This record gives sequence, C-alpha cells and structure tokens, in this order.
Amino acid sequence: MNEIFLDTETTGLSAKGGDRVLEIACIETENLIPTKKIFHKVINPEKEVTQEAFKIHGFSNDFLKNKKKFKDIADEFLEFINGKKIIIHNAPFDVEFLNSELSRVNKRGLNLKEIQDSLILARSKFPASSNSLDNLCKRFNIDLSRRTKHNALLDCELLREVYINLVGEKEPSLISKENEFGNENVKNLYSIKKNRQKIVILPTEEELSNHKNFLKSEIKKNFF
Repeated sequence: MNEIFLDTETTGLSAKGGDRVLEIACIETENLIPTKKIFHKVINPEKEVTQEAFKIHGFSNDFLKNKKKFKDIADEFLEFINGKKIIIHNAPFDVEFLNSELSRVNKRGLNLKEIQDSLILARSKFPASSNSLDNLCKRFNIDLSRRTKHNALLDCELLREVYINLVGEKEPSLISKENEFGNENVKNLYSIKKNRQKIVILPTEEELSNHKNFLKSEIKKNFF
C-alpha cells in the first residue's frame, strides 16, 4: 500500500465555527520514497480569511477569489487518496476540516481511525517536548529555510522527512541525496540496505593449525 502525506491550510482555526479549507496538498510515496505523484490545489474557500490565518500562510482574499471551489476538486481529491495509507500531522484538525468540506458536497468523510497521526507518534517518542512540525524538523536537522510561511505542499515534504526519522525506516542522509541521485537510484540504495546480510567467512584447517602454532610460540616467548 502506498502512502499519502497530507496537509491543509484554512481560513481560520474552527471548522465548526464556519472556517473553510483553502489549500490541500498530498504527496504519494511508495515505501516512503516519492512516486512523483502529487495532488495540490489552492481553492476559493467562499469565506473571508482571518487576519491570524493570513499571517500564517499568506493567502489573501483577492488571491483566492477566482480559484476553483472545493466542489470542483472533491472527486479528484478522493480518487487520489483512495486505497492509500494517509499520514497527517495533528490529524484531527485536518480531518475535521476535510470532512466538513466533504459533507457540504454530499461525499463520505475520512475515517480518523484509519489515519496515521505523526503527532501521536512523536509524542510517544518525545513526551516532554514540543512536537510541532517546526520543532521536529529542528530535532532531526531538516532544512527549514524555505518555510517562511505555512504552505501545504512544502509541509507535506517536511512531514515525510520527519516521519522517516520517527519510524527509523532509513538514514536521513538518503533523504537529502534523493534529488542528487534520482528517485530510482535512492530506491535501489534503500533496497540494498534492507536486504543485505552478514557474510561469515570460516577459516580453513590450515589457517587454524597455523594460528594454534602461533599462539604456542607467543606463549613460550612471553611466559617462559
């Protein structure tokens, strides 16, 4: 089963209070390696963006007003994530917003119990720490220089790197080399790492005999 790393940006913090989704991003991976398939839509939320939210993601009402609406991209979104393992950081927040949008267009919502929440995983590993995406990136030395504002697509990329470190699936060095080597080569490196076995080379009878004679001579030399 392939994985989907998913993130959203919204007009505010309360789906129940009427806030809406304005950006959805999904990155598909296979064994945590990108397949180069992405779903990324900036949409007209049909609601004013709060000043607090604007400061976080930078999407203005003027920029959003001519974008497609959720109803226009709902089927494409559901088809993209269908049958895949979904991974979200702080899943209840995104799922509540997405299910609110899906209910408006008479579509079945996502099942929170079927979604892997990386925040829960992080809290189990680092219970005494702040486990925001930013702080986890800093913990794992993941480059945050591009994250001047929250952006759903970039956050999916960062989440993938964080998740790999959380589950210990491969060395972080392979992540940074991915663009340099190409996706297929990284996949081959990962396959070699997972499948390699220890090789035990046994000594021959002649080598054992020579070793015993060597030990006898050394014992005589040092103790007699």
